[in-house]
Amino acid sequence: MKVLDLQCGSEHVFEGWFASEDDFVSQLGRGLVACPMCGDTHITKKLSAPRLNLGPARAPEPPPENAPRQQLVATTDADAGALQAAWLALARRVLANTEDVGSRFAEEARRIHYGETPQRGIRGQASQAETESLLEEGIAVMPLPLPDALKGPLQ
Repeated sequence: MKVLDLQCGSEHVFEGWFASEDDFVSQLGRGLVACPMCGDTHITKKLSAPRLNLGPARAPEPPPENAPRQQLVATTDADAGALQAAWLALARRVLANTEDVGSRFAEEARRIHYGETPQRGIRGQASQAETESLLEEGIAVMPLPLPDALKGPLQ
């Protein structure tokens, strides 16, 4: 069994377990390796060698001035793993306690809001225009990206 440290394009770090290096390369080539946090399939293998502290740490390079700004959280390495675990637990709870209505989300949210169908938690997809329309009608919705890996059985 080969345990690899992997990283997605959004820089989420996670472990992957494979029968061999060839198995990893094969699964990666077929798009079967995905980030459990965001579902990204642009995965790179990180170095897994023991860390040797042979010199002073280098300061990270600052981002370019025109880089898009994002909401970020700074944590220690230990906290990062705990935050990822908490996010996955929250995502699993949302999946377990909501009904997937797919592309009918806006329609179903309205039916629930106006009392045409019983109240229940739902999830699905809506366009930006549909989301804005729901919010204007006073229907509380929120974007919540759920990792595709959680939507099916985990191996």
